[in-house]
Amino acid sequence: MVEGMVSMPTLLVFAAASLALVLVPGPNHLYIAARGIAQGRAAAVASAFGVEAGTLVHIAAAAAGLSYVVARSAFLFNLIKWAGTAYLVYLGVRALMSRREPEVRQTAPQPLRAVFLEGMVVNVLNPKVILFFLAFLPQFVDLEAGAVPLQIVVLGGTLLLLGLISDMVYAAGADVLGRKLRNKAGRLGYVSGVVYLGLGVATALSSRSS
Repeated sequence: MVEGMVSMPTLLVFAAASLALVLVPGPNHLYIAARGIAQGRAAAVASAFGVEAGTLVHIAAAAAGLSYVVARSAFLFNLIKWAGTAYLVYLGVRALMSRREPEVRQTAPQPLRAVFLEGMVVNVLNPKVILFFLAFLPQFVDLEAGAVPLQIVVLGGTLLLLGLISDMVYAAGADVLGRKLRNKAGRLGYVSGVVYLGLGVATALSSRSS
């Protein structure tokens, strides 16, 4: 076997396990759905790419060993956890406040670049993703094959691709639902706000032992 290469059987098992994980609705899916319902397919797709750009950051961190350091450090883990919580609460409050100004929100949608960056930040500040790269992905790394960082990149890239496909499915579904609610800006703000606040609570309750 070429040094650093992941064997095909291992890759297939990892892909199957990852597929089972990405198909289950999670924080990333809820975030993408909230953006799609509020602003349409383009925003949902932008947020999906933003989320997976955040996954690239996690892959790089895992390959460099930073995920292990963060997960083992209570201070760093809590710092990321509470930063993510604060950001999601901010997004929730902002969405709820938009109910008071529906006309303004309709005429001034959030730029797609901002939606992309928002999705990236949400994923980067998600401590559960760090724990995933620490607890799940390393189980498929073969130390005897060498070049561990390269193996992590290959496995992480596989997860990213499957995650992006799953994200796009949720983006399309959110767009369909959003079209039915688009003329009810107050309700859209309420739905998005509740989703963000719920994600904030879930992030706040996460722990290194989960």
